[in-house]
Amino acid sequence: MSLGKHLVPALFACAFPGAMTGPAQAGPWPREPGQAFIALTGERDREGNSFTGFYAEYGLARRRTLGLEISHTDVGETTAMAWYQKSLDGGQGPNRLSYALGFGAIRRDGQLLPLSQAALMWGRGFSGLWDGGWLTAEARVKVAGKTEEVRVRQGMTQVEYAYLTPEIVTKLDLTVGIRPSPAWAVVNQLRLEARKDSDFSARLASSAVYDLAGPARLEIGIVVPLAGPSEPALKIGTWLEF
Repeated sequence: MSLGKHLVPALFACAFPGAMTGPAQAGPWPREPGQAFIALTGERDREGNSFTGFYAEYGLARRRTLGLEISHTDVGETTAMAWYQKSLDGGQGPNRLSYALGFGAIRRDGQLLPLSQAALMWGRGFSGLWDGGWLTAEARVKVAGKTEEVRVRQGMTQVEYAYLTPEIVTKLDLTVGIRPSPAWAVVNQLRLEARKDSDFSARLASSAVYDLAGPARLEIGIVVPLAGPSEPALKIGTWLEF
C-alpha cells in the first residue's frame, strides 16, 4: 500500500500523531471518522527509472479506514488498489496493531490483471527525545496475476496456451521517525522485499519532512540500495489532511 503510510501518526494525529511512508501509508493508526488524507509522491534514480504514486484514505468509522492507491512506473506499469483497514487493538496503551486487505488491478504489457494485498501493521509513539517520534513495522504480501505462455505441438499443429499464474511479493518496512522540532520530522525507513522471480532487495529511505502552511506537508529525501539490483534515487512528496 506502497511515500507511503508511515508519517501520518507522528505528523497529524492528536493522540499521538499517526503514520505514513513512502507512498503515504497510514500504518496502524486509523483515520478519524470523516477525516481524509491525500498524498502525491515520486521517486527517480540516475538511470531515469521513476515511480509516481497517489494515495488517499478516509476515516469510515471508529477504528476503520478506507483507502485508494494508484501508482505508475516509467516502464509503463500502472496499478490501482482499494483497501480496507481495521484496528486490532482497543485504542489503549502505547502499541497499535491493524490489518488491511486490498483488491485492485495492474496494467502490464497491455494486459489488465488482478491484484490483491494483505498487510499486518504495528506501531507506537515515544517521547523524551526532542518532540518525540514513532516506530512502525509493516508486513505485506501482494499477489498479482501473471500470464504464462506455453507452446505445445499437437500433431502438425503448434498450439499456444496462456495461463494466469500468481506472482507473489512479500515486503517488510521498518520505520523510525523523530521530530527535532514541531515543524520538522526526520524519517528513516528500511524497505525489505522478496519475490520469486528476482533477487532479494533491501533499501534505506531517509527523508526530512516539513510542515507547510495549513494542512500541507512536504517530504524530500533519498533512497539508497543496500542489497539487490537498484540505484540510489531521490524522492519528493506532498500531502494534505482535512
